[in-house]
Amino acid sequence: MAHLPFSYLFCGESIAARELHRTAARVVVPAGKTIFLEGERADSAFGLSEGTVRLFKPLPSGGRQIVALALPGEFLEMPTVERFRQSAAAIGEVELYRFPRDQLLALIWSSPKLMSLLLDFANRQLELAHDQVVMLGNGSAEVRILLFLAMWRDRIAALKPSQQYLPLPMMRQDIADFLGLRLETLSRALAKLEAKNVIRIVPKGVVLNESDQTAALPHL
Repeated sequence: MAHLPFSYLFCGESIAARELHRTAARVVVPAGKTIFLEGERADSAFGLSEGTVRLFKPLPSGGRQIVALALPGEFLEMPTVERFRQSAAAIGEVELYRFPRDQLLALIWSSPKLMSLLLDFANRQLELAHDQVVMLGNGSAEVRILLFLAMWRDRIAALKPSQQYLPLPMMRQDIADFLGLRLETLSRALAKLEAKNVIRIVPKGVVLNESDQTAALPHL
């Protein structure tokens, strides 16, 4: 299981589960707003219900490296950490659940099922980090983009049926910062892939055309 479903956190009948449900706060965050900053105390744990969130670290050059893109059903940070290891900001308007960290951890430690789901989530986060290292290690911008599209396609497919249209709610700058590319390089590479009929760029996404290259996209 790639995601930790928050509905499971609320379906228990124990006193701890009922108390967590009572204290969890639904938070709507407008587009672009920072949710938390790297190094801040993680007194609360955040679960994403709707939308997409960028997780990033600042670079010495003044830029940023996006280290992850969170989707609905995922924690923005492992609830076991005492301080946030990266910053988080909303891509478009997002809906979050904010949990008191200590209460959430107490419930997780008392539930073998939740422990198993949390371990699955942590393992998937490590896999995604490995996939990003693979992408960053490929010199060709076109290859990096195709690997990114493969990863994003597989993650979206876990939320909705697979389709040729691949929604990309993030900005191009987000994709560039995730792949370690300059924005101009990303735009040129996307144009080349479209010229080769590998993809078709549409508003807020791309269409993966039937071609040898898209057929060969790996399942990361």
